[in-house]
Amino acid sequence: MDRLTAELSAAGAKARGFVADLSSLAETARLARQVIESAGTLDVLINNAGVGFGRDGRKRETSRDGYELRFAVNYLAAFLLTEELLANGLPRRAVINVASAGQDTLDFGDLMCGNGYSGVQAYCRSKLAMIMMTIDCAALYPDVQFQALHPGTYLDSHMVREAGIQPLGPVSQGAESILAVLDSALGGAKADEESGRYFDRSRPTRALAQAYQPEARRKLREASLALVAPFRG
Repeated sequence: MDRLTAELSAAGAKARGFVADLSSLAETARLARQVIESAGTLDVLINNAGVGFGRDGRKRETSRDGYELRFAVNYLAAFLLTEELLANGLPRRAVINVASAGQDTLDFGDLMCGNGYSGVQAYCRSKLAMIMMTIDCAALYPDVQFQALHPGTYLDSHMVREAGIQPLGPVSQGAESILAVLDSALGGAKADEESGRYFDRSRPTRALAQAYQPEARRKLREASLALVAPFRG
C-alpha cells in the first residue's frame, strides 16, 4: 500500500492508503469509519475485492465471521462498506461494482452454500448478488450512479491462476473495462433509469434473470442487512 500511494503521489495525485481484511466484517466496518473520518470528500467507490473458485473447489471455506468465504468477501464486505459510506453521504458521484459474467441463481434457503458445496457456484452466486445490490442501490440512492460490470474473462489474476485456469488476457483489460464504465457513470446520466445497469466490459447487457426480480432483491437486501447488523456503527 505504501508503494502504491507513493507511486500515485509521484504521478501528481493526492493519495492516502487504508488497509483492511475484507474477510472480516469488523475490519470492513473499521475501514468505512476511517474513510468517513479521514478522507474528506469521496467521489467514487469501486468495489473490486474478490475470492475466486479456490484451489480445491470442493472445499467450503469460511470468513473470519463464519460466513461462506466467497459470499462474505465478494459481496457482504462490499455491501457493508457501501451502506456505511452512503449513510454518511459518501461517495458523492458513483459506485462501481465489479461482478462477473459467471452468475448463478441465489438459493435463499442456503445463502451460505452449505449443501453440496461448489466453489464455482458460490463464486457465481456472490457475483449475482453484487449485481442485485447495484440495481437496488440505484433506486434507493438516485443522486449517485451505480453500475456493475464483468471486467473480462479469465484475466491473469491470482484467483484465475489459483484455480488452474489458463489466463486469456492481462489484468490491464479489467482495469480498462472498469475505467470505461466509470467514465460513463461520471459523464452524467440524464435519466435515473440509466443507473443500475450491468455491463459486459464496456457494453450494457443483461444479467441473470433473478437480478431483475424485485422480490428476490428484497429478500437479499433483508438477509444482508441482518447479516451485517452486528458490525454496523
